[in-house]
Order: sequence, then C-alpha cells, then structure tokens
Amino acid sequence: MSRSSTPTEELIDKVDQLLKHLEEVRGLNKRLDKIAIFLQEIQLVDVLQNYTTPRRLLFTNFLAGLARGLGLTIGTAIILGVFGWFLKPFLSVPIIGEYVRQLIDYVNAYRQ
Repeated sequence: MSRSSTPTEELIDKVDQLLKHLEEVRGLNKRLDKIAIFLQEIQLVDVLQNYTTPRRLLFTNFLAGLARGLGLTIGTAIILGVFGWFLKPFLSVPIIGEYVRQLIDYVNAYRQ
C-alpha cells in the first residue's frame, strides 16, 4: 500500500485480503471434509482396533473360520444330495449303475 492511499482504499485492500484468506480456508475445509469421508469409508477405526487388540483379531478370525467351515460342510452336503438324487435313475444302466450303487452304499453306510 502506498502512503497516498485513502482510508477507504486501505479498507478495501484489507477486505480483499480477508476474502482471499476466506477462500483458502474454504478450500482447506473442503479437503478436510473429503479426507474425513474417505476415512469413514475405509473404516479406519475398525482397522486400528483390530491391529491394536490382538484378542479381538483372533476372535474375529476364529468366528470367520467357523462360518467358512460350516458353510463348506452344508454346501457339500447339499451338492452331494442333489448329485445322488440326479444319479438314481442311472442305477439300471449296466456299467454306470454299479458305480452309482457303490456311491449310494457308501452314503448309506455313513448315515447309519
């Protein structure tokens, strides 16, 4: 600012500087909002809790393993049941029928 400027011009310059600072602050606020949304989306709190408390991590993994094992067992039983139901009509076929009969005998042996 020059010494020959009027008080009104000085005030206008200060207002312009304040407006520039305000725009910078708004830009920073937008960036912080984006970072906050990103951190919520990746659930950083949950990740930090899992790695800072090993007991919780072990318990979570244990439950996940149980669920996978149970799901595989139930899924396998359903698939084998459908497969056996599908193969029953082939019992009368000479070559294939013997193999199907053996499979059914194995399944019946494990049922009892």
